[in-house]
Amino acid sequence: MSEDETPWMRLLRELFGDDAEAALTELERMGMDPQALAQASGMLANPAMMDHVLGQIRALVAQSQGEDVNWQLAHDVARGVAAQGGDPSVTAAVAAEHRSAVSRAELWLDAATDFNPSTLEPRVWSRAEWVEGTMPTWRILAGPVATSVSQALGQILTSEEATSHLGGDASGLVGSVSPTVTGMHVGQAAGQMAREAFGITDLGFPLLPEPRVVMVPGAIADFAAGLGIPDDEVRAYIALREAAHVRLFTTASWLPGHLHNLIERYAVGITIDLEALDEAVRDAGLTEPAKLQEALTTGIFATHHSDAQLETLRSIETLLALIEGWVQEVTVRAAAPHLPSIGSLREMMRRRRAAGGPAEDTFATLLGLELRPRRLRDAATLWAALSQELGPQERDKVWAHPDVLPPAEALDDPRAWVERLASGDTADEVDRELEALLAAAASGPSDGAEASTDNAGSTGAQHGDDEDPDRP
Repeated sequence: MSEDETPWMRLLRELFGDDAEAALTELERMGMDPQALAQASGMLANPAMMDHVLGQIRALVAQSQGEDVNWQLAHDVARGVAAQGGDPSVTAAVAAEHRSAVSRAELWLDAATDFNPSTLEPRVWSRAEWVEGTMPTWRILAGPVATSVSQALGQILTSEEATSHLGGDASGLVGSVSPTVTGMHVGQAAGQMAREAFGITDLGFPLLPEPRVVMVPGAIADFAAGLGIPDDEVRAYIALREAAHVRLFTTASWLPGHLHNLIERYAVGITIDLEALDEAVRDAGLTEPAKLQEALTTGIFATHHSDAQLETLRSIETLLALIEGWVQEVTVRAAAPHLPSIGSLREMMRRRRAAGGPAEDTFATLLGLELRPRRLRDAATLWAALSQELGPQERDKVWAHPDVLPPAEALDDPRAWVERLASGDTADEVDRELEALLAAAASGPSDGAEASTDNAGSTGAQHGDDEDPDRP
């Protein structure tokens, strides 16, 4: 068998195209014997294994051609990570158990808010089904930044310095490394969240295009283990939170798109720290995508934020705090007559959010963005005071439009803002805003809604609150 026909040369040609001979020379210079490696792997004695390896390489290269991010690989990796440790299909009995919890939660919520439930049937999903349902949203939210990372990584990998030992611009797999690594990166993050997400609102906004209650029994059971609280109470509490989120997003239909737009606006301004990325590539090497993917989790985003990004970040933080605070207020009021362990459950959820759960970690990994409601305690105080002073109807009225939400400065002294609203001063302003918005809607579409979307937090949520347990 000639050298050109040996299995290791076939493999090198698949990897490096016309630069295979240069790659072989470089491997030998580094003290590596490709023939010994092939023998140890069993490829020499097993042509079927060799064909399988080459087939996998061909498929990987084909998937990545013309793509900055290998989204098919992202999907496959997410499925693989989600299935680690087992991901059994949801049985009919388990599904019925969780749907029953959702039905009870909806009845209890009727006494706490006039917001209507979603008309869509609840879903009870395995982790794999969660991946399938949410990946389109990951592509929308993480896509722009993933593309920027991939392009920057591609420039580094194909630089003269990186390819000098291969005798020129490497082809084949080298050309697919950047989209492959970035696809692995997105898939790993999404899959990790799939392992721990209770539903589709763990981030504070839905990961589906339509508001629908979703329960993931595997993650809920893991959360319940060791709490010392009856499983049915844990299920009921999670169902209450998920259903409360969905009611809010169903009634305030502007809210999910508004949050998505804010996140996309923030992501557009993200810049890649090319020096840090180049260092990560040098440390990981060119031939181990898994190490490259791991390198992307640390230090690749420039730490400097533009003024516009900081403004958008403050808007996101404040709006998430208002959402979480409202959900907490409504959930506690709905659960109080029914769940003896509501205090313990609320505390466990607060600790989970303060520590930064999988949802927060995912966006920190993918976007360098900490999606944490830093002013949750202040927002919860505001919604509780509104409930006490004005009742649930007036409390919920402020979700009619982003222009009438409590502004960021309201969280500086929530009780004072509620007192002004109760006295009629702020209420008159809210009524005037609503009347103006209704009049504008009647006269035709306006650009004002888009311009107003930074109201929540536009004056800036305060930072430096880390000593507050509710402000991680």
